[in-house]
Amino acid sequence: MEKLEKLYEGKAKQLYATDDPDILWVEYKNTATAGDGEKKEDFTGKGRLNNLITTIIFDLLKARGIESHLVKRVNDTAQLVRKMDMFPLEIVLRNTAAGHFCSRLGVEEGLPLKEPVLEYFLKNDDLHDPFVNDDDLVALGVCTREDLAEIAPLARKINEALIDIFAKIDVKLVDFKIEMGRASDGTLLLADEITPDSCRLWDQRDHSGKVEHLDKDLFRRGLGSIIPAYEEIESRLAELAKSEGIEVA
Repeated sequence: MEKLEKLYEGKAKQLYATDDPDILWVEYKNTATAGDGEKKEDFTGKGRLNNLITTIIFDLLKARGIESHLVKRVNDTAQLVRKMDMFPLEIVLRNTAAGHFCSRLGVEEGLPLKEPVLEYFLKNDDLHDPFVNDDDLVALGVCTREDLAEIAPLARKINEALIDIFAKIDVKLVDFKIEMGRASDGTLLLADEITPDSCRLWDQRDHSGKVEHLDKDLFRRGLGSIIPAYEEIESRLAELAKSEGIEVA
C-alpha cells in the first residue's frame, strides 16, 4: 500500500490518502497537547506507543465482537484504516468522576459513579468542543435519532469491554473518549484511537487505592514523563493479547 498526499493533520495524528480510495494511512505523532493545544511538547516514542496500543486494543475489542475501522498496523508509527464518514463528535464514557466532570459538577475526583455516564461533545476547536445533548445534535443536523439509537448502545458495549480488558491488566478505566463513523456500506464503526491520550487509566496493581496515573494526565498536570506510563500500558496489553491468542508484532 502506497502512502500519497496528506489529507489532514491533527494534534496527535496525520492522515494520508493511499492508492486504494477506500483505505487511509494514519501516522501517529510524538506530540502531546493539553488545554486546547496551549500546552504542547514532543515525547520521543509516543507515536510508536500509541500506534501499538490502539492496534492491540482494537484487536482485543474485535475478539469481543466489536469492529473498528482498523485494517492493520504497517510500521512502528502507522496503520491502515477504512475510510469513514465520521460524526464530528467526541463520545465520552465516565465510570469514575475525574477531570472536567468534577469541575463542571463540583464533585470530588475519584467518586465512583452509580452507573456509567455517556456524554457528547461537538468537535469544534473554536468553541472548545462544547458539551451537547441529543436534542442539540439532532437540531443541528449532526446526527439523527436513528444514529444516536446506534451510537449510544455501541458506546456502552465498548465501555463494558474496555472495563474488562483493563481490569485484566490491573488498571481502572476511569473514563475515555472515542469517535465513530459510518463505512461505505453504512455500518457504524469505532474509529480514531484508544490510547492513554484518550483514556484516564489508574494503576491498581499494588492494591493501595492510591491514584497512579498511566495516562496523559501526567502531562496535563505536570506530574512527569508520559513515556514510562505508556510503555507500561503497552506491555500489559501485549501480554494480555498474547494470552488470548492475538498476534502482537
